Amino acid sequence: MQKEFHRTGQLKDITSYPTWLQDVVAATTPEKNRVVQHEFFALMRDGKIELPRVRQFLIGAWKTIEGFPQFMALNLQKVHFGYSKGEDMARRYLIQNIRVEQKHADHWAEWARAADVTVDDLNAGRHSFETQTLAHWCWYISSQPSLAVGIAATNFAVEGATGEWSCLVCSKDDYEQSLPEKYRKSAMRWLRLHAEYDDIHPWEALDIIATLLGHEPSHADVDAITEAVRASYIYMALGLDESMAAR
Repeated sequence: MQKEFHRTGQLKDITSYPTWLQDVVAATTPEKNRVVQHEFFALMRDGKIELPRVRQFLIGAWKTIEGFPQFMALNLQKVHFGYSKGEDMARRYLIQNIRVEQKHADHWAEWARAADVTVDDLNAGRHSFETQTLAHWCWYISSQPSLAVGIAATNFAVEGATGEWSCLVCSKDDYEQSLPEKYRKSAMRWLRLHAEYDDIHPWEALDIIATLLGHEPSHADVDAITEAVRASYIYMALGLDESMAAR
């Protein structure tokens, strides 16, 4: 029987979580760094990213951005009210954030407009295998495995890495200044929200995962969480590599 987890430390302190979960985060950090430290975001931060690459990125990631509320809704279907503390936490978290994620799709469309990409372009965009993979993965992992695995892959891994690369891009104003002035404020809204607001969401997801699985989960559960987190980072990096190849 699993040893229950009740967080006593700070939400955003990794040592507040069970040792096994700290180990998962450490083990998957190299894959996360490949996303966060990708050349694509370094060039964007410095205002040196070429427009075809930005367009490829905006169109290629759209299926994930548009689908994120649906991924969360699929995870919500796994929840039974009152079944456990972890499921009640997940229920509140998912219901609260589904609407937030829908607004983020609106902001992404505004960012795309600054790159001369319309909503029709986003919806009709031709998606390569590399850019489709993350959306397909998020759909599968949210609908099939356990609640903890689904939240780990999406709300912890995808949102967490996204918050970090958004902070990198927003650490200078070079990219903002490279945008058409009439779209500049609206185009930066998605990036700024993820750099300054979404920061807490991955930590809340980590808290839910720890509460669902406790201090002593099975080796199979730990392996499933680890591989799901790692896969999310790998698929994110595939899309970035594809965007860098655009001309």
